[in-house]
Amino acid sequence: MQPTKLALGLALALGIAGSALAQTTMRISISTAQNSHQGVAIDTFAKEVEKRTNGRYKVQTFYNGALGGERESIEAVQLGTQELAFSSTGPVPNFVPETKILDVPFLFRDKAHARAVLDGPIGQDLLAKFDAKGFKALAWAENGFRHMTNSKRDVKGPEDLKGLKLRTMENPVHIAAYKGFGIITTPMAFPEVFTALQQGTVDGQENPLPVIISAKFDQVQKHLSLTGHVYSPCIFVMNKGAFDKLSAADKQAFLEAAKEGTRANRARVDEDDAKGVADLRAKGMTVIDNLDKAKFVAALAPVNAQFEKEFGKANLDKIRNFQ
Repeated sequence: MQPTKLALGLALALGIAGSALAQTTMRISISTAQNSHQGVAIDTFAKEVEKRTNGRYKVQTFYNGALGGERESIEAVQLGTQELAFSSTGPVPNFVPETKILDVPFLFRDKAHARAVLDGPIGQDLLAKFDAKGFKALAWAENGFRHMTNSKRDVKGPEDLKGLKLRTMENPVHIAAYKGFGIITTPMAFPEVFTALQQGTVDGQENPLPVIISAKFDQVQKHLSLTGHVYSPCIFVMNKGAFDKLSAADKQAFLEAAKEGTRANRARVDEDDAKGVADLRAKGMTVIDNLDKAKFVAALAPVNAQFEKEFGKANLDKIRNFQ
């Protein structure tokens, strides 16, 4: 009987040790392809979480809207049915209204300006607003400056946008601005966009170069105009309850992993922006890159007056003039 008791004791001891080292698996999703600036972000994040928690936490990565569009993923994180998501800010104002200000057209001078704002006190204050809505916002990352594509005509000035049916993000600021250009706005989740362009349900869409490239929109769009009309951040969000359950050291590990994901993401955006125009021209797209931005800004004067009323001119100027 003694050997049996010994075996039982060893099995019990090993079981206890095994449970102490048990791995917790979490999920994170994006709407774009793995080989993209967003894929690089979540792949880096997952690797860093596992490394920094000595393998106690593993993050499973899902691409191409496999767990739903951005809005659905953020909703799932809020509800706790999914632990993590990485999303553009398109649908975020539906959950955290204070973030709407970031989507105002022509608010940021360039990527360096946008990154400084998001990494500084303004961006950090906005991250804190997520707590009350059931999220822990881990870090700001990047989608890039948005440009317009369509299958109908070259867009050289704002007047060329009138009557074009464009897919937009499910974002109230974008929709208001694009209506100001005379665009027929069609809000739609990202996973549906390629098919809608292919079938002619919409004439065009607007996205940063890294998204246009990774989504292969050159296959269904002929004309690209480098309007740079809106800077589009991305964000790592986590369910607040799941984050709160972490130890202090693990919380720090997740936050640092998100920062590493952001570094990799921004580097990929820079790379895609640097080579993107030549790549898309080589694939047959007509690229208009000598636009008069002032004309586009002027066309939005009535809408901008509305935004100044909504957000406060002082708050917009604080971002515009941030150094």
